[in-house]
Amino acid sequence: MKKASLVLGLFLLGGMSLQAQVTTGQNVAVVSTDAGKVRGYVHGGIYTYKGIPYAEAGRFETAHKPKPWNGVRSSTSYGPVAYLLTPTTQVADESEFVYNHSWGYPNEDCMRVNVWTPGINDGKKRPVLFWIHGGGFTSGSSQELPSYDGENLAKKGDVVVVSINHRLNILGYLDLSAYGDKYKTSANNSVLDMKVALDWVKANISQFGGDPSNVTIFGQSGGGAKVNTLMAMPSAKGLFHKAINQSGAFTTNMADKSVTQAITKEVLNALNIDESKVDSLQKVPFPTLAAAGQKALQTVAAKLRAAGKPVGGFGLSWGPSIDANILPYQPMSAEAMELSKNVPLMIGTVKNEFMPTLFSGISHDASMADVEAYLQKTFGAKAEAYKAAVKKAYPADTKPTDLMDVDTRFRPGAVDQANIKSAVAGGAPVYMYLFTWQSPVFDGKYKAIHCVELPFCFNNIARCEEMTGGTKEAYALADKMSQAWINFARLGNPNHKGLPTWPTYNTSNTSTMHFDNSCVVKPQLDKELFELVKAN
Repeated sequence: MKKASLVLGLFLLGGMSLQAQVTTGQNVAVVSTDAGKVRGYVHGGIYTYKGIPYAEAGRFETAHKPKPWNGVRSSTSYGPVAYLLTPTTQVADESEFVYNHSWGYPNEDCMRVNVWTPGINDGKKRPVLFWIHGGGFTSGSSQELPSYDGENLAKKGDVVVVSINHRLNILGYLDLSAYGDKYKTSANNSVLDMKVALDWVKANISQFGGDPSNVTIFGQSGGGAKVNTLMAMPSAKGLFHKAINQSGAFTTNMADKSVTQAITKEVLNALNIDESKVDSLQKVPFPTLAAAGQKALQTVAAKLRAAGKPVGGFGLSWGPSIDANILPYQPMSAEAMELSKNVPLMIGTVKNEFMPTLFSGISHDASMADVEAYLQKTFGAKAEAYKAAVKKAYPADTKPTDLMDVDTRFRPGAVDQANIKSAVAGGAPVYMYLFTWQSPVFDGKYKAIHCVELPFCFNNIARCEEMTGGTKEAYALADKMSQAWINFARLGNPNHKGLPTWPTYNTSNTSTMHFDNSCVVKPQLDKELFELVKAN
């Protein structure tokens, strides 16, 4: 007894509390939704809900509200994820350490929503940040990366963070619209899933302490491309009010019916299914269906190339397509810009994205001679001009491989989109950023790699030490970046006292916030670099 008292005394003397960090129970964190009650848990003062159904659907069919349930549904673990085209059976050891994926368990019934909130049923109207995961249009999930966890962002900003799973790849985009009303939305069901999830937010987020009239959609990589798609979707207008696109400004136009229906015919051919028996597709095992889909994509891509038609910068793949009813406009068209005219946009990329030193066989600490040989092979007579353009854009860089590792694939699309959006007369403001901070992990070889900004905007450095190193500099930058994301969600303006003044972007000032240990606003310095690479 004396020993127990001594231990308790030591805790109290150390300023510690024996109060539980996790609160659970039958009557803990219970909220009513339009389909029934859900029960979450409280961690660190944040009410947390995982795996709540927001919709359901038969294979290739339009999503609709889930069947109501009786009693209280336990919602304390992530729900099922969408099937991957290629199941993960092995990983590269070192990069897996950096990314630290959580693959989850697949099921076609994957339409689930997760919520983190500081308060429930309290009448408060907090800004809502609606996260859309990356992975192109074919893979990923709301739990895939540790950076996606919304607890710290909700706590810091007194905001509600929402994330979703939705249908992907062939299950989300196979165009069966030629085969009856049952499949009329099949070419864009994945996008409709997101729209239905936003409908769920509109109907239910008030009970979770959120404001349905102040919703910011944000996503990275494929998630950023999905943000662009939703901005061009008439039926999604009014369901969100601000947008953040992180490394997702793909400039490729969406395919039209001639392409998507040709892909479908090749899928049927690969499976030896007659068009009169298209319903049998609903019972084909997913691995067989996925393999037929990949074969079909390759066949149609080859035909397009033979006809001199474009197949897109990333090759022909599953994704949204032009549809008179759902997606009538290309994302960068004047009609789409008018549709999202009043939606403020924050847009940017990271400096190194998919850098050549990780894939070319050239070491991150290669000599200048090795780098110049690579540049000569890649750019030929333009190699010296390329070097000069990189040095103009990043004059402080000293490492030889910095010359070859600058991203020229993602940022040009972001600049194009910022230019187009900011030129819309009377339109909402645009804020441009570039994340240049260099990760110290593995002797700095991962630099500012694709996804590296996510722990910073979610304020999740502690959850992502493998990617960030967990340094004091990382924590300091995360404090600044996450506050910018919070302020933008609340007010449509990311400025705060921890950053230098961040002007709105336009084609004249090209003002871009560079996120690094010292944050600074600069004009666009890589225009010549992009023009050179584009012409190469």
